[in-house]
Amino acid sequence: MSTKNPFDPAAMSDNVKAQAQQIWLAGLGAFAKAQEDGTKAFEKLVSDGISMQRKVHTTAEEKLAEATKKATQAAHTLSERATGQWGKLEGIFEDRVAKALHSLGLPSAAQMEALHARVATLEAQLGQGKTKTTAARAAKPSTKTAAKPAVKKAPAKKAAKK
Repeated sequence: MSTKNPFDPAAMSDNVKAQAQQIWLAGLGAFAKAQEDGTKAFEKLVSDGISMQRKVHTTAEEKLAEATKKATQAAHTLSERATGQWGKLEGIFEDRVAKALHSLGLPSAAQMEALHARVATLEAQLGQGKTKTTAARAAKPSTKTAAKPAVKKAPAKKAAKK
């Protein structure tokens, strides 16, 4: 039987060389694996970043749309309130003006409209009456032969104020 001495320097040298070669190859393999996995990891991080950016962008657009909607609703509500307040203010102003005009003895708008309607009715009646009397006068012959001369009156003297 041949037994090799494990502590033989020549055998140790060959063994160490073989182990060093294996360690070197394992290191190269680890480095290649790290490069491959690192590229894949980097690409995965980039794709995750893109999807995160899209989510953030979508969320930001939703929040902006929501804020715009709320601002529009608030502006609409404020506008309605302001319009209502102006309407009330106009009513109060009109009432006070009407009271002031009434206290001065001036007629209201409704009274003025009624007066205008009465005047229009009377004018229409007078117009119809004039037409009848004018037609009747035209049918009768004139009995007067000469017209009376117009008499001029002297203007009245004004009393001197002292």
